[in-house]
Amino acid sequence: MSKIAFLVPLFPLLGFLINGLGRQRLSKSAVGIIGSGMIFLSFLTSCFLFGQVYGAAANSGGAPINSVVTLFNFIQTEAFTIPFAFQIDQLSVLFLLIITGIGFLIHLYSTAYMKEEAPHHFARYFAYLNLFVFSMLLLVMGSNYVIMFIGWEGVGLCSYLLIGYWFKNGDYNYAAKKAFIMNRIGDLGFLLAVFWLIFKLGTVNYTDVFAGISQLSAFDITAITTLLFVGAMGKSAQIPLYTWLPDAMAGPTPVSALIHAATMVTAGIYMIARSNILYTMAPATQTLVAVIGLATAIFAATIALKQNDIKKVLAYSTVSQLGYMFLGLGVGAYTGAVFHVMTHAFFKALLFLGAGSVIHAMHHEQDIRKMGNLKKYMPITHITFLLACLAIAGIPPFAGFFSKDEILVAAYSNNPLFYYIGVGGALMTAFYMFRLYTLTFLGNFRGTYEQEHHLHESPSAMTIPLIVLAVLSVVGGFIGIPAVFAENQHWLQHFLAPIFAESTKLAEVHHLTHAQEYLMMGVVTFLIVMVIAFAVKSYKKYKNTNDTEEGELGKLLMNKWYVDELYNTAIVNPLNALGGILKNVVEKSGIDGAVNGVGKLVAYGSRQLRLIQSGQVASYLLIMILSMVVFFIVWFNDSTITRFLDKIF
Repeated sequence: MSKIAFLVPLFPLLGFLINGLGRQRLSKSAVGIIGSGMIFLSFLTSCFLFGQVYGAAANSGGAPINSVVTLFNFIQTEAFTIPFAFQIDQLSVLFLLIITGIGFLIHLYSTAYMKEEAPHHFARYFAYLNLFVFSMLLLVMGSNYVIMFIGWEGVGLCSYLLIGYWFKNGDYNYAAKKAFIMNRIGDLGFLLAVFWLIFKLGTVNYTDVFAGISQLSAFDITAITTLLFVGAMGKSAQIPLYTWLPDAMAGPTPVSALIHAATMVTAGIYMIARSNILYTMAPATQTLVAVIGLATAIFAATIALKQNDIKKVLAYSTVSQLGYMFLGLGVGAYTGAVFHVMTHAFFKALLFLGAGSVIHAMHHEQDIRKMGNLKKYMPITHITFLLACLAIAGIPPFAGFFSKDEILVAAYSNNPLFYYIGVGGALMTAFYMFRLYTLTFLGNFRGTYEQEHHLHESPSAMTIPLIVLAVLSVVGGFIGIPAVFAENQHWLQHFLAPIFAESTKLAEVHHLTHAQEYLMMGVVTFLIVMVIAFAVKSYKKYKNTNDTEEGELGKLLMNKWYVDELYNTAIVNPLNALGGILKNVVEKSGIDGAVNGVGKLVAYGSRQLRLIQSGQVASYLLIMILSMVVFFIVWFNDSTITRFLDKIF
């Protein structure tokens, strides 16, 4: 493993350098091949590493597989050393497969979706995309929190570059800045946690930190985990740092798929899963994680109910699903949270790429009220999108059913209230997803004649990734079959067991009976089916294209509870006003005034001194005599001057 692990992030880095430096010379075909090919090579290498880890795990009898590959010392002082090293184990290789596998499909899709771009912008796009994948790989492969933080900052930078990819649009630039700044707020928490670990333990290596956890007080552990969670709240868009993610839809649709499915927003989940023993020993932080996650899941779901932009619905859906993942982490269901990361990557990437296919056919129209009956013109996009909707809604046996059910069962064991609220969120998920599906693909077409005349299925470079992701969305959940259906068939739980072994020993587990689980699954599934039927019936004959009939609650949800307006009023506008004062009063009038004043004084003095050059010889003689007098006065000491003055007077 040590011989080839570095190749996984190296390939995307090479793709970034080649396409970035050669963007003025490379053809679109070459750029697409290089950009997609490098990710595919990284995927193949990840598959090889996965095979090695899986084989080693099978032969170890359940012992942890922890291969640390040290490349060089990144920081070395007398007090501590931070190596630039990769950790290859069950958790990291699973994320490598998700990132590179989904990432490759998105790159392939992009070759067709972005074909209208100018060659140098096309190359710039793929360079950014490769750098994005490289940063995420660095994040999950790092063997310590500092290397993770480098990747953490890298994905933040790439999100800024890709969200603002169409940089001539001021609104898109604002969305990019918003994402960048809100993530910096969360990143401060992460950075403080790293400093705290260095101060207390003198190390940030995972193995050393987890081994030395006994040296930390309960307050230390709670503070460190809370600060790390602040970082996760920013990166994974949880309340209150979630508003950047819906605005991130300003970037190209494949970018949205990459951010939401395979990179960036899953970083917070990975970080907490990696730090699971710290969180298990900090029950207060765990409760905070669960409450914030559940609140985010419900809050974002309510907003998604009334959004009309196809990408905005999916964006708030992602925020909601991330909330479920944090709920799983908060109740100790670490495997369930990682499981939902994986299944969510399948169906959310499919949903975004399907939305991109629709937008491509509709000539960049994103308002679902102006669509309808697209199944007639786009059969592949339609059926794959439907499968993704069934998966995210939690209909068995699709992938989302197994992962979401595992989180909800764990939530019930921890606190039944968490479960009932979570079920409410699941019902809202089913409603807004099938509202979206119905308005887009069923009923009558509500767009323009020109749009309908040009409707067509997307090219194979776009539909092949849709088909692959649809298959994964259907069968992906079978790696996590719960014990209620078959004992010892939860492959993912067995595979990740060594990673969460210490947490499992410390956690207090309350198992439900099979009868309880069957009842819960049956009731929830029945309710979801009823909600789906209601959504389809309500919107199948939809004809209205405006919001004049919306009630007060509907308008409130359409305007996203006015959270952005609240943030602008309470935070952004006062900060801008303060910035204006600092700019105009302190900087321009104060600092600039002082500096410019010195310059003006020198210029004024120069203008006055030049008047001495009058051209009159008599004036020059007078100046010479006066100068000699001054010279002699300065030359003689005080006593000489005093005696000289005494003789005169």
